Amino acid sequence: MKKWLVPLLIIVALFMWGGSKYNGMVVLRNNAETAWSKVESSYQRRNDLIGNLVKTVQGAADFEKSTLTDVISARAKATSVNINAGDLTPDKMAQFQQAQSGLTGALSKLLVSVERYPDLKANRNFLELQSQIEGTENRINVVRDRYNDEVNKYDTKIDQFPNNIFAGIFGMKQMPRYKADPGSEKAPDVNFDFGNKK
Repeated sequence: MKKWLVPLLIIVALFMWGGSKYNGMVVLRNNAETAWSKVESSYQRRNDLIGNLVKTVQGAADFEKSTLTDVISARAKATSVNINAGDLTPDKMAQFQQAQSGLTGALSKLLVSVERYPDLKANRNFLELQSQIEGTENRINVVRDRYNDEVNKYDTKIDQFPNNIFAGIFGMKQMPRYKADPGSEKAPDVNFDFGNKK
C-alpha cells in the first residue's frame, strides 16, 4: 500500500464528513428562511385585506376620517418594510415588528370605531372582510411560531459541537426569532364605562 494513500483517504473522509455537516446546516437554514417567507406572505394577505376593508369603510360617508387616515398610513409603513430572508438581523426584525404592530393598533382602533356605525356593522362586505382578517391574524400567529421553531432547529444545529466549528468556517450565524411586542406581557386595561347611562 502506498504511503500517500492513507493521508489521502483521511482527507477525503474529513472532506465528506464536513460536507455532510455543512449540507445539514444549509437545509435547516433554508427551512427557516422559507418559514420567514410564509410569515411575510401572511402579513401581505392581511395588508391586502385591510386595503379592501378601508375601501368598504370609506363608503360610510360620516365615518371618522382620522381613523381611516391612521390605518392607511400604518398600512403604507408596514408594506414599506421588506426584509431579505437571507439577511435577517435582530434590528431588521425589530423594525419589521414595529411596523406591523403599528398597523395592528390602527386596525384595532378602526374595528372598535365601527361599533358606532350600525349600517357599516351590517354591511355584508365589511363582515366578510372582518372575518377574513380575524382568520389571517390567527394564521400569522401560527406561521410566526413555525418560523421560531425552524430557527430554533437551525440555531441549535450550528451551536452544537463540532457543527459550531464548521458554522464559523462557513460564516453561518444565528437567526433572530420573532418576539412578542414590547409590553404585551402586561394585561390590557379594560374599561366598561359606557358613559354611566341611567
